[in-house]
Amino acid sequence: MRIDALLLSLFRSLVYAFLLAPIVIVVLASLNAGNFLTFPPQGLSLRWFWTFLDNDVFIDAIVYSATLAAGATAVSLVVGTMAALYFVRHARQKAELVRLGVLLPLILPEILTAIALLFFFYEIGIGTEHQIALFTGHVLMTLPFVFLNVSTSLQGRDNAMELAARTLGASRYTAFRRITLPLIAPGVAAGGVFAFIISFDTFGISFILKGAGSAPLPIQLYDYLRFNFTPEAAAVSTVSIILTLVLVTLADLLFARNPDA
Repeated sequence: MRIDALLLSLFRSLVYAFLLAPIVIVVLASLNAGNFLTFPPQGLSLRWFWTFLDNDVFIDAIVYSATLAAGATAVSLVVGTMAALYFVRHARQKAELVRLGVLLPLILPEILTAIALLFFFYEIGIGTEHQIALFTGHVLMTLPFVFLNVSTSLQGRDNAMELAARTLGASRYTAFRRITLPLIAPGVAAGGVFAFIISFDTFGISFILKGAGSAPLPIQLYDYLRFNFTPEAAAVSTVSIILTLVLVTLADLLFARNPDA
């Protein structure tokens, strides 16, 4: 029995090492004092972080990605919460159909969703010029994460308090805002955090649907590496990793406060 536990611990450690190794390599490469992106680094230096901070192209890409992610997250929070409420409380026989419809962008390969949206927006004459297609794609990719978190928060919760408020004269909106929303707030917040991370880091949707002008950070980084191979790319990636870790930690704290969320 002890040998089985040791083997399990060893296997778990190897899995963690396999998953974390690329992140460690990127972080160390960002500290490279040399002029090229190599590993192991040729000395340690923060020079490429200062170079990155002086690069308006990357700064603009981060701002654009954050703005796009914030907008997509806001829409996904509203639509995903409404879909979760309908799924848990009213769908009944249509529940699985609703669940499948909302989760379909998560089930299908991202590239297929992007191509389908590209054909659709060109067919209706919009194309990718006004960023509507890109924004729609980001909403579709983030919506399932909000839906899953909010529906999980709703399941198993008694709506007797909301019904009591309705019998005392509260409107549906008031009962939802003052009773239901505070109860599911951890699930909504966690869904929003995950939605923001997915939108900020997604590549396939952004690569297919981006229009002329500003490009999200993953696309800008991809274009940079086509012609340059300096540790600045690793510095940008490290900043993105740090942002993701902060948001994931925040989501973990939300789950820890309310395990049912």
